Amino acid sequence: MRMVDIIVKKRDGFSLTKEEINFAINGYVSGEVPDYQMSALAMAIVFKGMNNEEIVNLTSTMLHSGDIIDLSLIKGVKVDKHSTGGVGDKTSLVLGPLVASCGAKLAKMSGRGLGHTGGTLDKLESIPGFKVNLDSNQFVKQVNDIGIAIVGQTANLVPADKKMYALRDVTGTVESIPLIASSIMSKKLASGSDTILLDVKFGSGAFMKNVNDAKKLAKTMVDIGKSLNKDTRAIITDMTQPLGLAIGNALEVKEAINTLHGNGPKDFVELCLSAGSIMLQQAKICNNLDDGRKLLEEKLKNGEAFNKFVEFVKAQNGDINYILDPNKLQTAKHIIEVKSENDGYVDEINCLEIGESAMRLGAGRKTINDTIDMAAGIILNKKVGDHVKKGEILCYAHTNIDDFKDIIIDIHDSFKVLPEKVELKPIVHDYIK
Repeated sequence: MRMVDIIVKKRDGFSLTKEEINFAINGYVSGEVPDYQMSALAMAIVFKGMNNEEIVNLTSTMLHSGDIIDLSLIKGVKVDKHSTGGVGDKTSLVLGPLVASCGAKLAKMSGRGLGHTGGTLDKLESIPGFKVNLDSNQFVKQVNDIGIAIVGQTANLVPADKKMYALRDVTGTVESIPLIASSIMSKKLASGSDTILLDVKFGSGAFMKNVNDAKKLAKTMVDIGKSLNKDTRAIITDMTQPLGLAIGNALEVKEAINTLHGNGPKDFVELCLSAGSIMLQQAKICNNLDDGRKLLEEKLKNGEAFNKFVEFVKAQNGDINYILDPNKLQTAKHIIEVKSENDGYVDEINCLEIGESAMRLGAGRKTINDTIDMAAGIILNKKVGDHVKKGEILCYAHTNIDDFKDIIIDIHDSFKVLPEKVELKPIVHDYIK
């Protein structure tokens, strides 16, 4: 078997066999297949696509290229949730302790942020002392003891994806549903949970820019999970504007704490309740979504969800004084008011521009080696559909950099204010199972 023949076969639009996919992926991981040949195959996949059987075989081969986490020592159904990423997406910080307070077992491996989207691990590390690296015994014990652990990925989890993603990023082959789906699902399946809920986002602040592409990606990933005997479901959610009000690490932790106290932004609370009710059904704790929502609402109201968050932070060495009093978390030297120049209604908030502006303020990384300023970010004062008067505050920019004038102009310009009120769209657009 030769790699060039596999490339030509896919270039000409034919389906690859399981053996051919194994040969290509395993050869690339071992170093026998060079970058330029894998680049050529990835480009052929971008142009010619893959059928369902090919995508499942690709995912399975990538999944078995490294370690597969064994969570069999954790009692009960292990649930996991994955978001395709967005601006202000601090969902795991609330959803994890919320479902754990209901008796679900959340054993989650998360990543770091790059570019305009933030990473769960970075947000958690804005809590002084919080430890994101646990060994497998500590990880299993913590989930058994308190129902939740969120950690960084192990070094040898899906090495095929690490190599392929780095290559795709510099060869213009990122935008391919078969490649995106196999990348996400190989990592989720290798993480060892019994069930997976996918939060697939669309809009200017998301990877998928329109709802139809998001649904196509979600259905592809759900089909992969089912083909590999995993309870996999997906929700399609709106990222045409930031999620909640806070963008930035310590700022998002504060918003998560407020939400766990029952005072969260409406769209963020709705997303957590919708996702959580599905996860409780997957965990066989509730028979239907309505019962799940009622139980989740009860846990928010009676304080058990917040108490679980405190327990979780303490278990991973975080200083709970910063949770009990979030005002102790890092604050920025400069807090700049961004004001509206006219009356009307907020018609649009350019989510991508807000995310990139938050990054430039210090809240994110341009490259993987950049250092994050945990205090930096943006707090929205107005959302889409809100009425605003000339001179009223649209948002607050938090930063420790002194040269912020151009960034503030870009933040202001990301808000579009029009005379007529826009119709608000639901945060959750669809549920695929």
